[in-house]
Amino acid sequence: MKPAAARLPAAFNRLAWSNLAAQSAEQIGLAAAPLVAVLALGAGVGATGLLQTAQTLPFLLLSIPAGVLADRMSRRRLMAGAEALRALALLAVLALAGCGLLSWTLLALLGFAGACGTVVYTVAAPALVPALVPQSALAAANGRIELARTIAFAAGPALAGALVGWTGAAPAFAVAAALSLGAVILLAGLREPARPALPPRHPLEDLREGAAFVFRHRLLRPVFTTQLIFNTAFFVLQAVYVPYAIHRLGLSAAAVGATLAIYGIGMVGGALVATRVLRALPFGVVIAIGPLAGLAAALAMVLTIWVPAAALAGLSFFLMGVGPILWVISTTTLRQLVTPPALLGRVSAISATATGARPLGAAIGALVGGLYGAETCLVVAAIGFVIQALVILLSPVPSLARQPESIASSDAAVAARPA
Repeated sequence: MKPAAARLPAAFNRLAWSNLAAQSAEQIGLAAAPLVAVLALGAGVGATGLLQTAQTLPFLLLSIPAGVLADRMSRRRLMAGAEALRALALLAVLALAGCGLLSWTLLALLGFAGACGTVVYTVAAPALVPALVPQSALAAANGRIELARTIAFAAGPALAGALVGWTGAAPAFAVAAALSLGAVILLAGLREPARPALPPRHPLEDLREGAAFVFRHRLLRPVFTTQLIFNTAFFVLQAVYVPYAIHRLGLSAAAVGATLAIYGIGMVGGALVATRVLRALPFGVVIAIGPLAGLAAALAMVLTIWVPAAALAGLSFFLMGVGPILWVISTTTLRQLVTPPALLGRVSAISATATGARPLGAAIGALVGGLYGAETCLVVAAIGFVIQALVILLSPVPSLARQPESIASSDAAVAARPA
């Protein structure tokens, strides 16, 4: 019998290739923009920080509206339109750079526009997957999606840096735009099953319905709370790691980069083994691995206060990559199974808002690190990781022996019963 991954239908494979192209375009663009800002436009630390803000702000502003739209219209068309917006933004950067008209302000505005496309694509994709694959193949499909994301995450910045360093800004943005247009073309040829139209009503009612479903659900509520705390704690750690690694651990710039690269290696490794792990272990245990790996990573980093070794820092980032990828794949599968199809866009959007905790974590890290030092900041981050692990371990989630039955399948079975 062939494994589930081999039985994934052609429509999903188009989505998976589109996702790889879109994620690669995003990562190349995200990495190239600050390099161009510094090397070509003379931007300083403050300007590059604001550029990063412009490229992440849409996750805070647009996740929820994107979720409402994803439940109201064709998800394929919504994703194709969003990706086309990103492609246009990249092409505009390319054209302005070629004409010598690119400025920091225009780069930030176009980065914001491109990120709007990223948000919509990110929210709609998990809602589309269950319509394209059978329930038994959901975990394999989500693993394929996450593997593409992790490969793009690991390779995109390196490719962008090489292109900008060797040939200037234009080729980097040209490659990103070509990948983005490729994603649009793949989506255009994808056949999306029709969904029943929702009755017209105010968008706030749609939002209230989605939020109520998440925060009243005995499984989804602790999952959301855990990822919210995880994101906050991780960015507390991230905020001080580079200066801590240089001044306390005595690492060179190259060594710091190497430890950060191990994070991407862990992500790719976790995505590669996810399907096997999901087959071998109870479903709830797989979900719990992510928060526990995060806690172990935080403790390894705290240990460097007394044992200042690069190997411990590398181990910390490896665990931070490999465990949470298993979490993303398994919890995405959980949401898809327990959420009615008509709510999937909004539920995916509410999950995406947990990334909004990242700026909060970075701000906490900057404040605590500035007042009390990086070592105290690492301890604060570790306390956050303890809390997120307790939230999920004390919930009903780890007791799940297997994937829950799809609510869509249950509804269909009930409807098919004779009166």
